Amino acid sequence: MTKKKSKAKLWFLIHSWLALPIWGFIFFVCLTGSIATVSQEIEWLASPMVRANPPAGNPSMLSYDEVLARVEKAHPGSVVNSIRRPVKSQFALTVNTSYKDGTSGKLYVNPYTGVIQGQISGFDFRQFVRALHGWLLVPFTNGFAWGWYAVSLLGIPMLISLITGLVVYKRFWRGYLKPRLRIRQGARIFWGDFHRLAGIWSVPFIAIISVTAMWFLIQAILFDNSISISTAPPPAMVQRQDVPTRTAGSTESLQLSPDQAVQKAKGRFPDMQAEAIFLPGNAYSHYTVTGRSSYPLILEQASVNPYTGNVDTARTVSDYSAVELVTESMRPLHTGDFAGLWLKLVYFLFGILLTMMVLSGMLIWTKRTAKETAGMFREHRKARKQQARVEQGGPQSPATAGARFMSTEKGTS
Repeated sequence: MTKKKSKAKLWFLIHSWLALPIWGFIFFVCLTGSIATVSQEIEWLASPMVRANPPAGNPSMLSYDEVLARVEKAHPGSVVNSIRRPVKSQFALTVNTSYKDGTSGKLYVNPYTGVIQGQISGFDFRQFVRALHGWLLVPFTNGFAWGWYAVSLLGIPMLISLITGLVVYKRFWRGYLKPRLRIRQGARIFWGDFHRLAGIWSVPFIAIISVTAMWFLIQAILFDNSISISTAPPPAMVQRQDVPTRTAGSTESLQLSPDQAVQKAKGRFPDMQAEAIFLPGNAYSHYTVTGRSSYPLILEQASVNPYTGNVDTARTVSDYSAVELVTESMRPLHTGDFAGLWLKLVYFLFGILLTMMVLSGMLIWTKRTAKETAGMFREHRKARKQQARVEQGGPQSPATAGARFMSTEKGTS
């Protein structure tokens, strides 16, 4: 091996080893993303306070007004900011509250009995895993965190790898008809077959994940450069002169109750399935009711005047532009949390398959690079030993000895 080729191989091996942390980062993001898909279900298994726990019989769920009354009774002086009903009935209601001392928390309320089963402040497990996966827990200080950029940037090489993999793997469609996974011909052959098989069976999933991740990157760039594509109207506010005043000695509430606000919203949009209600934060704010309709990827919302009951502003699917319909669908398509448990399990299984595909690629890459590195070191040691023997006048090869003999004879003559 010439010195020039030896240096070229050395630099290639250094380049290969430096790619290993990138493989590890991709593996970490894929693994945490898979866990995040079913993080709510994991929390349900691990924490009894987030379960619905219905009593015996066929009980009905409490109304928003009843939930609000139970929370105010258990936590007098607290301010309820929002009440969320989970998509799946086996989960407890989540009630976000704030208190006079400036603290805030999340209450888990049994939707059938109104019992407060637990309280937390800060992230729950679901929020923690999603933050770890989405932006590496890096705080958002001035715009989007750099962790968000680092994760969403992976959508570009992922999509390129998908395209190039389909080009390199000739007649890849045969993997659907005649899948091959050789398990008794060594680790390298097994992981190679697994990598190709997992890749072709995950083509739609990888395409969805990579494209939506690229949108998250574009979203951050647009936001950090103050570029908006939204057609949403400005937030509804109650004019100061329209805020009613309470007469002396009156105890009657001037605002609509949460149930009344929901009914006003559903009267305007009968197809809306209300999932959450955000209570007015001050005398000039509106109730905001959110829910899904026939298009499950986008949440619709209505702003209800708390004094008159008028729906002053609303955002339904028909109000979104074509670009917004696409962009607003990206997040639920990425997480798979819009059609119940079965879709989450599908996302989780394909996420694990993608994670194992990255692991198999990392193992193949590492084993090959380690083998080439070991070979280079062996060749280097062999060359050094041979050079040392020559310098010390030790045993020489026949060709070297013959050349030295001819040189000596020529010099003597």
